[in-house]
Formats: sequence, structure tokens, C-alpha cells
Amino acid sequence: MGINLGDEFPNFKASTSSGDIKFHDWLGGSWAILFSHPADYTPVCTTELGRVGHLVPEFQKRGVKLIALSCDGVESHKGWIEDIKAVSDLKEFPYPIIADEKRELAVQFGMVDPDEKDAAGLPLTCRAVFIIGPDKKLKLSFLYPATTGRNFDEILRVVDSLQLTATKKVATPADWKQGEKCMVVPTVKAEDIPKLFPKGVEIKPVPSGKEYLRLTPQP
Repeated sequence: MGINLGDEFPNFKASTSSGDIKFHDWLGGSWAILFSHPADYTPVCTTELGRVGHLVPEFQKRGVKLIALSCDGVESHKGWIEDIKAVSDLKEFPYPIIADEKRELAVQFGMVDPDEKDAAGLPLTCRAVFIIGPDKKLKLSFLYPATTGRNFDEILRVVDSLQLTATKKVATPADWKQGEKCMVVPTVKAEDIPKLFPKGVEIKPVPSGKEYLRLTPQP
């Protein structure tokens, strides 16, 4: 199983370190990131959750809620949170961690890592990242193996791109960062460019002569 881009994210119910939730109610009209972890009290996960704790103000600026998931219970999460706070120098832990002891959500969302198992031989979740829009639909997903920690600066970058391209007729090129030039999407007709892109559009010449590389300042 799994969830494809553009699918509505399931309205699951779950227990978390901050109480029980129904996902769509928790999400409201916000963007959200759901990111999974193989298990509590594991080294890489501890660094990731602490890093995200420090980045919460950046996500809040973008109207993004955060929620983690790990294949352990609520009481285990609460104990682990104390370690995360101590290691990462966090006074508070500012987002919930979902309990998924039976792996029901991990299987439903396609987050199981077949190569990583717990002491009982049960598969653990990989390091999945799901970015969900205010329309409750999946906008982006990453799947990392359990052994590779995520780059949360990249996750902030893609949030910036998703939010920009959701409302403007642009796409963001390789390695784009906030404030840099964007590409005009191919569906925009030449006659519509002056109205849509008053800052102007630069067409990159290519050997084919086709005028498809159209750059514009970030709208």
C-alpha cells in the first residue's frame, strides 16, 4: 500500500504524545509535514527530532504544522522526548509524536523499511516525509532508509517551492532557493506573459531554437 501524489491523505485516528487526534481535524486549513522514524531511543531519529524542534519557527512562518510518527507507544514517546530535549537543548518539545505500535499506519502509508527490524522481528518504518496541503492532498513525499538522516533545510526549501508554485504559474529549477529566478510553466502562452509576469521574462537560447526555457524573477 501507499499514497500517491495528489491523493487525499487518510483521515486517520491516532494516539500521540500530545493526546488523541483525528488527522483532518488536527490539520485544519494548514499545510503539514508528517515524518516517520524507525523507533524511539534511536540515535539518528533523536538528532532529527531535535533539529525540527529548533526549526519550528521557520515552519510556523510558512503556516506548516509538524507531526512525527514512531513504532512505539505514547509512554515510550514521552520518555524519549526528555532525551531529545536534553540532547538538543530544547526547553519544550513543540509537536506531537504518533504512536504506531501495530505498524497499521506505517503499512497503510507505505512507510515500512524491509531491511530494518526490531528485536521481535517486526519491520520498522523508514524515514518517510509527507508534505500535505490545506486541501488534505499529498504534495510531496521522500523515503529515506533508516540509516540516513534527513536534511531539513531541503524540506524547508521544497515547502517554499510548493507554496509558491501552488499559486503562481511558475516552476522552480534545480537547486532553487527562496528569492531566486523561476521558470515559467510550459502551459503559459507567449501572449499571456506580459500580464502574468510584469517583471519580465528572459528566454534562454538553445540549439533546438525552441523557446521553452523562460526565466522570470520570483513572483
